[in-house]
Amino acid sequence: MSGYKEAFKKAFPYTIPVLTGYLFIGIAFGVMYAEKGYSFLWAVLMSLLVYAGSGQYLAVNFFVPGVSFLQVIFMTLMVNIRHIFYGISLLEKFNKMGKKRWYMIFGLTDETYSLLCTTRIPEGVEEDKFLFAISIMDQSYWVIGSAIGGLAGTLIPFNSEGIDFAMTALFVVIFVEQWMDKKNRIPEVIGIAAAVICLQVFGADSFVLPSMILIILVLFMIKPRLEGKEDDICQ
Repeated sequence: MSGYKEAFKKAFPYTIPVLTGYLFIGIAFGVMYAEKGYSFLWAVLMSLLVYAGSGQYLAVNFFVPGVSFLQVIFMTLMVNIRHIFYGISLLEKFNKMGKKRWYMIFGLTDETYSLLCTTRIPEGVEEDKFLFAISIMDQSYWVIGSAIGGLAGTLIPFNSEGIDFAMTALFVVIFVEQWMDKKNRIPEVIGIAAAVICLQVFGADSFVLPSMILIILVLFMIKPRLEGKEDDICQ
């Protein structure tokens, strides 16, 4: 456990924005899950073993009659396909982390990815332990939020209509934060343009996967022009 205590101590301040976001959207997920009649323990278990953010929000609707197993697989893939592209940009870092890389792959959410890409490693802390601490703490915030929301939804009946917008709002905040923090905004512009184009071509129900493929292809094509810049995409 040598070095982990210091890694968690120095990583915590960087995870505070995720803490505030994950507690609230975790609570929202727990409330939605409880409204389906399930114990809060199932919400906690899903956050421990699935931990898919927007995929968990989508999964709430899977536990109803008429949803086939193939539909579950396809819809989950469409919503979380972006994580594959996240992982591609972090292969070099993860390969250096030994057995911890398996958890790092599992725990790669949008918010954690953002921190892993943009956070500078403090002096006196090993990189692999610092990044591992970020991932562990981020998931713990989500699990705690899910537990609170599940209990609240069970004990305090209320109308949760619109509560699922919490996830969309969090994505918007993350995008704005990265836009304001970077001088090189080429990746963000590519992402917006690709999404708009694919939305027009494929429609609202099918544009996510084509958008991600288009984004990654364009970024690979222009990677030589982006390398060496301080505000590059995550390498």
